[in-house]
Amino acid sequence: MPFFDFSDYVLEHSEKAMEKAGKAFDVIEETGAYNQQKVLKAFIDNAVTEADFSVTTGYGYGDRGREKLDRIYADVFGAQSALVRHSFTCGTHTLTVMLFGLLRPGDTMLCVTGTPYDTIHGVIGINGEKKGSLADFGVKYAQVNLDKNGRPDIEAIEKALEMKPKMVYIQRSRGYSLRPSLSVREIGEIADLVHSKCDAIVAVDNCYGEFTEKSEPTQAGADIMAGSLIKNPGGGIARTGGYIAGREDLVELCSFRATAPGLGKEVGCTLGENRNMYMGIFSSPNVVTQALKTAVFSAALFENFGFKATPSCNEPRHDIIQALCLETPERLCEFCKGIQAGSPVDSFVTPEPWDMPGYDSKVIMAAGAFISGASIELSADAPLREPYAVWMQGGITFETGKTAVMLAAENLFKAGLLK
Repeated sequence: MPFFDFSDYVLEHSEKAMEKAGKAFDVIEETGAYNQQKVLKAFIDNAVTEADFSVTTGYGYGDRGREKLDRIYADVFGAQSALVRHSFTCGTHTLTVMLFGLLRPGDTMLCVTGTPYDTIHGVIGINGEKKGSLADFGVKYAQVNLDKNGRPDIEAIEKALEMKPKMVYIQRSRGYSLRPSLSVREIGEIADLVHSKCDAIVAVDNCYGEFTEKSEPTQAGADIMAGSLIKNPGGGIARTGGYIAGREDLVELCSFRATAPGLGKEVGCTLGENRNMYMGIFSSPNVVTQALKTAVFSAALFENFGFKATPSCNEPRHDIIQALCLETPERLCEFCKGIQAGSPVDSFVTPEPWDMPGYDSKVIMAAGAFISGASIELSADAPLREPYAVWMQGGITFETGKTAVMLAAENLFKAGLLK
């Protein structure tokens, strides 16, 4: 590569990684082509036009572009209804609207995928701080841990359903853990079990999972799901926002929480953000393909170096997250510095561990992105705690994602930290 000074050692192992990743690339590209056609069909069926990108202000009454985008998301995700808004500030906010929209005092939220992602702890009230949390409003929380293989414990879930929870909550991605992400099939099996035993709402945190498979949880029996537009479905173009999709009655309840009872989806000006959100969902299947290929390449490369990668290079993928077990805090920091150096924005910045809000340990994060905090753009972050793994995601083009991963490897090589 003429533009970067890679060592022969890193170049040689990168070539081997590309050979190793070939079969996985074929599967990813075929899935991406399928999903891209699915999105195109939704655009055509809903007769998208230039007028849908117009600017509305104030109340936003009669915003046809906003209403049509909701229908596109519903069609693409096989849902009855959807709520897509730039006013959702992040994934945690979107999930919070879903939870508070559906749960009432005295209800029980049962999480069946172990302890959820760090930033949702404060929302539920399981971090000891209850101000404004579900616990503060009298919503109870229960949890079923994963089995020894990191998979949903179906027998334990069936037993827990005897408490008749109002909601069964499923986190699809691994978060800051090394457990496998859940496939749509696995989510569907849990949903079938729940619906056969009680009338609980099956809700899915779908962050990082959109378009990694040919179907989504709402097509497999989940009642409702939510995600962030600065992750997969924003395609690296949407500047902010989130979505909630699922049963029409449940989405309506969430819309009452997002705005006000009686107003729901009928208000909310779009301030010119429609164009970016339309372009984002349209580009998303291709961008997710690039991110998945970047993840597979990084797994293959670091497996060649002797490190554990989860998922491994040739494992099926159900989210865009790639965990690399680098074993020491020094390796974590050098890896993140290399990813930052290979970013198109703020490449000259040196990331350092810091006390990031919502986390219980220092976190180092590499994120040189066009959209601040966008996880679909290449980023890598790691809490400085056991097992000293880095969680990498994104890459809006495979070519630049691959280069950044190679720069991270080069950093480790020059520091004498490769095995």
